[in-house]
Amino acid sequence: MRMNIIHQLYDEQFIAGYLKKRILPLYPDFKRIKKIQTHGIKNNIWERTYHVVVGYETWFETRAGKTKRLQLYCSAHSNEQRKNVYDALKFLWSRSFSRGNLTIPHPLFYSQRFKGIFYRGIKGNNLYHYIREKDIGEVQKITRLAALWFAKLHKLDTRGARNFNRKNSLIETTVPGAKHWLRSIAEREPQFYDEAKQIFEHLNAAEKKFLRSTPRRWLIHGDAHPENVVKISEKKIGVIDFTDMCLGDFARDIGSFLQQLDYMMRRHIPKKILVTEMKKLFLETYLAARNLTLDEDLKGRIQTYYHWTALRTVIFFLVKEHPEPERAQELIDDIKKDREM
Repeated sequence: MRMNIIHQLYDEQFIAGYLKKRILPLYPDFKRIKKIQTHGIKNNIWERTYHVVVGYETWFETRAGKTKRLQLYCSAHSNEQRKNVYDALKFLWSRSFSRGNLTIPHPLFYSQRFKGIFYRGIKGNNLYHYIREKDIGEVQKITRLAALWFAKLHKLDTRGARNFNRKNSLIETTVPGAKHWLRSIAEREPQFYDEAKQIFEHLNAAEKKFLRSTPRRWLIHGDAHPENVVKISEKKIGVIDFTDMCLGDFARDIGSFLQQLDYMMRRHIPKKILVTEMKKLFLETYLAARNLTLDEDLKGRIQTYYHWTALRTVIFFLVKEHPEPERAQELIDDIKKDREM
């Protein structure tokens, strides 16, 4: 039986030769690779398919005889091209987005062989780590910087940018697509089908109404939540996972981040006032950085994506291997109450 090709990414002898060919030409000052340590981060490998993230702690010898250590990664998926991630990061890199205290991973190359992107990663703990630790001081600092990071992204001139993930531009077509997940709910938890469909149609109509009103689109991250915001140092953060970057309404990132911040904090921090204050800090910092006013239109758009993000969590609870209908119902009730449905 033919071995799944992705196993080669875990073979240190293979990867040393592979990176020698692909990485060394990118770093003229590096003479050779001295050592590699491989560690799997996401290891979903089946008979013929895969979805993996592999880390490579790599020691290089420079032409001056010194040792330089870099943390490299590969994100690969057998059924989803990662070329869009590489292109998105290359675009941001070409616009000097990596400079300063609000940064991104460094794209190195795209591998058609593995359908994966190789990149220099960002070292540090993510915002959710500090939420779990109940470190309110750190949560506050990182939340403020996250607001500034998204403002920086949304202010970017989109000329020359393509729609890096067109399906993700609309909530209707965001993978796996509304038709697919509605069918899954009908098959697995049919008692939730009508409510889920009603909420989706309500949110979908709201999004389409705004998008019809203007030709303008912004470059958005598309998966804004605390686990994708990484603290690098006291005054520096980076954002990771650009699989869903696309052109859309910037309110999507704001609504998504606020909902996930709320949801994650409520699970670990019992004081509701702290959750409310952190959401307020994020939104006010973002608005000030972009010189925006929270009028009724923008407030409504943020709420649309806030509830869309909550609905995605509902879908997860209903169609995963071991469904949790009670948790899904709690979120559905909150959405319907907020939207007066």
